[in-house]
Amino acid sequence: MELEIYQNLLLLVLITTFVMGWVVNKTDFCTMGAVSDWINMGSTLRLRSWALAICLAILITNILSLSELIDMSFVESNDTASPPYNNPIFAWSRYILGGFIFGVGMTIGSGCGNKTLVRIGGGNLKSIVILATMGVGAYLMIFTDFGYDVFLQWTSTTDIDLTDYNIYSQDLGALSSAVIQTNAYSNKVIIGFLISIIGLWYLFSSKDFRSDKHVLQSGIVIGICVAIVWYLTAGSLGQELLEEAEMIDDIPYGLGAQSLTFTSPPAHLIQLIDTGFDLVYLTLPLVAGSGILFGSLAQSIFSSSFRIEWFSSTGDFINHLVSGFLMGVGGVLGMGCTVGQGITGVSTLSAGSFLALGSIIFGSAFTMKIRYYQLVYEDDANIFTAIMASLADMKLIPNKWRFLDRV
Repeated sequence: MELEIYQNLLLLVLITTFVMGWVVNKTDFCTMGAVSDWINMGSTLRLRSWALAICLAILITNILSLSELIDMSFVESNDTASPPYNNPIFAWSRYILGGFIFGVGMTIGSGCGNKTLVRIGGGNLKSIVILATMGVGAYLMIFTDFGYDVFLQWTSTTDIDLTDYNIYSQDLGALSSAVIQTNAYSNKVIIGFLISIIGLWYLFSSKDFRSDKHVLQSGIVIGICVAIVWYLTAGSLGQELLEEAEMIDDIPYGLGAQSLTFTSPPAHLIQLIDTGFDLVYLTLPLVAGSGILFGSLAQSIFSSSFRIEWFSSTGDFINHLVSGFLMGVGGVLGMGCTVGQGITGVSTLSAGSFLALGSIIFGSAFTMKIRYYQLVYEDDANIFTAIMASLADMKLIPNKWRFLDRV
């Protein structure tokens, strides 16, 4: 494969994610930690950092699209096209189930795919196990019949084909235009500006938020990095790349308009090794994941925070095995992770991305509550009583159905 443009694009993505990895390590940005702070301590600072990244990604992507610097309809080049955030097939059951499974997995392992790469860069060898099993889960979902046999053959029966209703995208602009009979693109622009500007106003109205430099740095950098990669792949460079790629046989896998996601990189690494290092599988997500890892490594060395960490027990090892596999399976099933759907997908105003994001947060919060009840009550709590207490806490069942007192 000889595509100089592609090589340049990968280099720019590597530089972008190197910076992101450095900042995420420095600021301790963690989506699972953000949910944990909220559920266990009532603090929303890190959750608002995540929201800041989302608002900025929406705002900048909207400006780029409005300025015609990117073409967000420019998404396909081959059968392995970009993540289908605005696909008119609304696979709601995939978003909910995949997001929930991912949320459970990231809580068991104390971090999402992005955080796993950051921790490896900081010397956490336990996260290598998560990365490996996440790769296995994602590989099975992407490159084998496992995903179809276990999930897609039945989840696809619940899909809603929006084209049956003359709706050709699942973004909020297209969906709203079907209700109020206005231009879909204009609606998308207006909704994007409203969400981002109102969101930013709400976030910065908090003095605690404005005064926390780490919270601000992580949210700003991550949001900008997501927008930069959209610009690289959906702008003039990306369009020129697709035109050149059409003239060669070995088109890079997954070529097209896309931004950051961290479930697929370990699966692409396995495929790269399995094919004898066929450079077709030297993908943008794989390079982006590498940039996060190397940026984190550089920051941990620079700050003298690099520390080797290993498992404390056999149970700890098993938890990490399970965590990675669940994230790999759930991330592919839900078409993205806390960054892939939660920031990148949401920046396109995809209804499915919002649904997946909510499901990830719910899965994580639910798992935290169950584990907390098991920790507090020890032998007095089994999985059933912990689940019932957690559901009651989340007001999903009547309080009288709980078997454990609220903690």
